[in-house]
Amino acid sequence: MNKFLKFAGLFPILVSAMLLFSMELNSQSRVGIIPQPLNILNQGGGLLKLDGSTRILVTNPAGQNSASFLAEYLKRYYGIELKVVNSTGVVGAAGGVKRGGAKLSADIVLGFTPNGAKRVASEDFDPGNPAGGVDESGYRLKVSADGVLLEGEGRQGLFYAVQSLIQMLPVPEGLVGVSSVGKKASEVPVPSRGEGVVVKSLMLPFAEVEDKPRFEYRGMHLDVVRHIWSIDYIKQYIDYLALHKMNYFHIHLTDDQAYRMESRKYPKLNSIGSWRAGTIIGLFPGTGMDSTRYGGFYTFEELKDIVKYASERYITVVPEIDVPAHSMAIIASYPQFSTTPEIPKQPAITWGIYNRQNNVLAPSDELFVFLKDIFNELMDVFPSKYVHIGADECAKRWWEESESTKEYMRVNGIPDFNMLQRHFVEKLTDVMAERGRVVIGWDEMIDDGLVPGSVVMSWRNATNGHKAARQGHKTILTPSRYSYFNIQQRENEDSLAHRGRVVGLEQVYKFEPAPDSLSAAAKANILGGQGCMWTEYYPHRQRLEYGIFPRLSAISEVYWSVPEVRNYENFVERLQTQFRRYDLWGANYYSGDRRKW
Repeated sequence: MNKFLKFAGLFPILVSAMLLFSMELNSQSRVGIIPQPLNILNQGGGLLKLDGSTRILVTNPAGQNSASFLAEYLKRYYGIELKVVNSTGVVGAAGGVKRGGAKLSADIVLGFTPNGAKRVASEDFDPGNPAGGVDESGYRLKVSADGVLLEGEGRQGLFYAVQSLIQMLPVPEGLVGVSSVGKKASEVPVPSRGEGVVVKSLMLPFAEVEDKPRFEYRGMHLDVVRHIWSIDYIKQYIDYLALHKMNYFHIHLTDDQAYRMESRKYPKLNSIGSWRAGTIIGLFPGTGMDSTRYGGFYTFEELKDIVKYASERYITVVPEIDVPAHSMAIIASYPQFSTTPEIPKQPAITWGIYNRQNNVLAPSDELFVFLKDIFNELMDVFPSKYVHIGADECAKRWWEESESTKEYMRVNGIPDFNMLQRHFVEKLTDVMAERGRVVIGWDEMIDDGLVPGSVVMSWRNATNGHKAARQGHKTILTPSRYSYFNIQQRENEDSLAHRGRVVGLEQVYKFEPAPDSLSAAAKANILGGQGCMWTEYYPHRQRLEYGIFPRLSAISEVYWSVPEVRNYENFVERLQTQFRRYDLWGANYYSGDRRKW
């Protein structure tokens, strides 16, 4: 087994009443997979028994990673240890494996379609950019009396076939993991499975699945600035994405409150910029401040470990350094980059859009050397072809009041302050292009004129993303009305979330990323989309998971499944089993009344 392929944090400690027992688990006769597959064929007609004698047969070395993931999942959550065997057997027409004329039934066979086999044989797999396109993410799954056959159109597709098989596994009622109620993120240990369930056998329904994603970019974001999260928990978060067939993880590393990545060239970014003096109490503007110093940062080695862990799940990590606004932590560390360097500053201790207190970088030749340096540090750690530069919520009033800024504009022929922000994007686009990278920025880039080759991440609304797509720019959708999971899920259901706004489950699910009002050419420019989790009011794991689930499940279906197979009522029915799966993982979640959102 791949020794690096571990489930970080997904090992629930089972409640004492269920610590040690044996059972046979039966699946429902109908298949309920999230996200909904393209085609489910031949449902019903029988059940296949998997037990300790079942083997996981790998017919191509490129499938070893997916086989290891499946074996580890079965061991951790069901107590079944299946042997992974590298097999040179030939997959038979009925789905079994034949070796020496004898059929080996009830095995799980992992392989590739003919096109998939050609693809993995000829590709130069890039572990730094493991997220696949639509074609290589397709797969076939068959459960019959002969066993289980999983075939991928590529490495990614085989991994997604494993995820669908996992969702076909039965989940018992009442199997609940230990939560972390009331603890800060830094205090939450990674759960250890300990003595858990011992399952004698698992019964799978006969079915055939043919599937592939609608969009190539299917992601989730995490803000590690407002509250910092342990490496172990970030790995658990990545596992949640993998189990939903998501393939991009956007990590927000800098903001007004902190600079969370190690900098070897500019150490004050860590000694000063990574720590805030306290934290607001309650909703902004708050009822006061605590006086507890809060912070920390991730070392290069820790971040590389995250990249590697995600890569083994075919997830690309997209890092973000947010400039030229949202930069209070930077200018607190290096005041010469502020438009008001004579005024002392500190990393922000409150939330909200902090530009009311001048968080904007002042353009200068020295600043752009600095920015090139820190983005090169970022690219040394993160091999993703995409690099997020922020470029949002910039209060231009601070530039308007700065004589040095206006002098820089005069010397460089920049006519107005909108074009100055575009100048920042152009400079950083050039930095990324030197290393073959592509810039992503929030949709404020549209206001200043889009830089060729940049990708728009549309958060204010879907309209801006569609506008960019019509103009020929690649676009990633994450409109806050449908995609911001820090916003409460029901009116008045939560005392500590963004009040006055609701992002309900049905609202998330029914969002259409590429409506028919777009031309075929514009639709082709929509790469996909993601959910976002901003953590101002999410200081610990229990609360974070309450925010993302079950909306993460809903948004995974938005970007994986075609409109023809999406149905909200059917999704809610499938969600009933998914709730038990959350319990199995030890995850917290918001359930409402489970049927009426």
